[in-house]
Amino acid sequence: MSGITLVVEDRAWRSHRGLQASLTRAADAARRSAKLKGGFTILLANDRKLRALNRDFRRKDKPTNVLSFPSNGAYRGDIAIAYGVTKKEARAAGKAFADHASHLVVHGVLHLAGYDHERAGDAKVMEPLEVKILKRLGIADPYAAAS
Repeated sequence: MSGITLVVEDRAWRSHRGLQASLTRAADAARRSAKLKGGFTILLANDRKLRALNRDFRRKDKPTNVLSFPSNGAYRGDIAIAYGVTKKEARAAGKAFADHASHLVVHGVLHLAGYDHERAGDAKVMEPLEVKILKRLGIADPYAAAS
């Protein structure tokens, strides 16, 4: 699993036993499925940080759950995840926090690998791949309730 760097900026992420190992496993599973070569960093941050990143890079002045910043070199980019948004979404959907956070990691890694979901045709490729990766990790289909 070398090449995956996890940076915990918000201490709240440390309050979940075994979470960092689960997120690293999810990132590695997504990387292998997408055949993504090279390293990347996952920043576990707070809502304030994601709001600033979302504002500065996407011109959306609100916090979001996950952002990906792909790169074309040997270093493949960065993923940032907001603790509060993730916790709120997991609770609202009745999901375990670790499962939802793992889904966001998988989603972010697939973005680094070039997958997207802005157009319906792209989403029909990316979302089933997410579901397949999560199933291998023992995590239920995150889109099942939305269907």
